[in-house]
Amino acid sequence: MKLLVRNLDRSTTEEELKNLFLEFGKVQSCNLVIDKTSGESKGFCFVEMPKIGDAKFAIKNLNNKVVGNNKIRVKKAENKKPS
Repeated sequence: MKLLVRNLDRSTTEEELKNLFLEFGKVQSCNLVIDKTSGESKGFCFVEMPKIGDAKFAIKNLNNKVVGNNKIRVKKAENKKPS
């Protein structure tokens, strides 16, 4: 299941996020979205977890958790609609 993590502190690293989600199960991928111009985090990332149960458990436990200086929001990522 692909998860969207929003409202990240700009200093939060991909490694920190991966470790955070590993507490709830296997992490297939963790992609912090980086601004191409500045090279800084855009404040959100996508995490993929192969087991739906683990992903739901992570959502339940990490949504509204304070990471860095921000309260993060975690939810199931929506599929991009074709334009």
